[in-house]
Amino acid sequence: MIRTPQVPVSELLLEYQQYVLAYRLRRALGGALSPAEAQLSLAAYGLARNERQALARQMISRACPPGTLMRLETLTDKLLFGFWHNPAQMADFLRAAIRQGGHPALERPDAFAALLSEAEQRRLGVLGVRQVIRHHHACLALAAFQNHPHGLDAAWACIEAERVPLFIDELSSPGSGG
Repeated sequence: MIRTPQVPVSELLLEYQQYVLAYRLRRALGGALSPAEAQLSLAAYGLARNERQALARQMISRACPPGTLMRLETLTDKLLFGFWHNPAQMADFLRAAIRQGGHPALERPDAFAALLSEAEQRRLGVLGVRQVIRHHHACLALAAFQNHPHGLDAAWACIEAERVPLFIDELSSPGSGG
C-alpha cells in the first residue's frame, strides 16, 4: 500500500481558502470562466479532495478502472486544484480571461481586494489585505514567467515570502464545515 505523508490541517485549510479565492475570481470574470457549479462547502471540498487523492493513488498504482483519468480531471477542475501555483494552468486562465475582456482584479490591488468580504478585510487588516494581494498577484505573474526561468524563480520567491493567513469567512464561524 502506498503511504502518503500527513498534511497539517492548516495546509489543508489554506488549500480550501485558495479554492474559494479562485472560485470568487472566476465568478467575477464570469462567462466561460465562471465555475459551472455552486461553491463547495469546506466539508464538500474535503470529500471531493479525498476522492481526487484516492484516484491519483489508483493512477500511480495502475489499479484503476476505465474512466479514472476522466474522473480525476473532472475533480481537478471542480476543486480548481493547483489553480494559483501551476504556471501552465495560470497561463491558460489568463489567456482565457484576456479573450473574455479581462477583469480589474487581475491588475489592480483595490479590485482584487473587492473579492474579499468586509469581514475578511477587517480580519486581515490593511497590511494583511496587502499581503494577500501581493501573494495572489505574484501567482498571476507565474503565467508571464513560465518560459523565463530567472523570472519564475523571482515569482516563486515572492509567493513564498507571503505566508497568507487563514481568513475567509467560510472558515471563521462555528459549524462552517458543512
